[in-house]
Amino acid sequence: MLDDIVLQCGQVLTVMFLAPLLHGFITTVEERVQRGQGPSIFQPYRDLWKLFNKSLLVPESATWVFFWAPVVAFTAMLIVPMLIPVLTNFPLPLSDMGDILGGGLILTLGSFFILLAGLDTGQPFGGLGSSRAVMLGILAEPTLILVFVGITFLDHSMLPFVANHLLAKNPVAYWSPAHIFLILAFFILLTVETDRLPIHSTIPYEIYMIDEARILEYSGPLLALLKWASWMKQFIFYTIFLNVFLFPWGLSTTGSFPSVLLALLIILAKYGVIGLLMVGVDTMQSRLRFYRYQEPLALSFLFAVLAIVADQL
Repeated sequence: MLDDIVLQCGQVLTVMFLAPLLHGFITTVEERVQRGQGPSIFQPYRDLWKLFNKSLLVPESATWVFFWAPVVAFTAMLIVPMLIPVLTNFPLPLSDMGDILGGGLILTLGSFFILLAGLDTGQPFGGLGSSRAVMLGILAEPTLILVFVGITFLDHSMLPFVANHLLAKNPVAYWSPAHIFLILAFFILLTVETDRLPIHSTIPYEIYMIDEARILEYSGPLLALLKWASWMKQFIFYTIFLNVFLFPWGLSTTGSFPSVLLALLIILAKYGVIGLLMVGVDTMQSRLRFYRYQEPLALSFLFAVLAIVADQL
């Protein structure tokens, strides 16, 4: 059996080094579906290497927020994997630092600093992206809290490992209406939190871009940290969705090296499937006008409320 500290470090390293691969896989498949050539699935690693070796250019109007926002965002994404089941279905030494709501708070902290960074330099695109991100967050963040509250009502615990055990071993709880509604609510949230809502754009200088607008002033190593943190955030949300809500099986139960290696292989398969699903959703959806963002988020909020009501009936 591997040492618990080694397993904890393994969880963090898994998120760090597989997050760019997941992003590259989704980008490549999406381009192929749209009949484009597309980059290699390893292109994100090349992008990070290139950015870390570039010079850093800083706007004259930048303050300490501009420098610290990438560091805070990246550090936050390193903390969350300690609190959630990534490789093992049992808590590790530092897993008791926070519960599922604490993990959500840390994720939000990273996003909040990136939002401030978009406003910090005073350039118009950054302000536009940050203001739009706030408008999305007004509905997305309360819904995320409701989803986490719903799963705690279902398993009577604030720890994601308890939810994993309950849903993996209790078919009645897994197929209950409350759990189905939570899956639907969280799936819609995935499109928002991973920039797959059909109002987002990853192409700079488009009028409806959101996340890219907030980091236009960044370059070099700071831009690399921001992009890496964004890919890690996507990986973390998929981890919570798969290992806590949708597919709580396939994790290491003993901590032995063979079981951890098998869990890694299952991770590649599970994340490949969810990546293909997100590509399908992103490709089939028509672009929405920005001010129609309330429709999918309101539906997600409704599912979360229905899950709590169904659990209490």
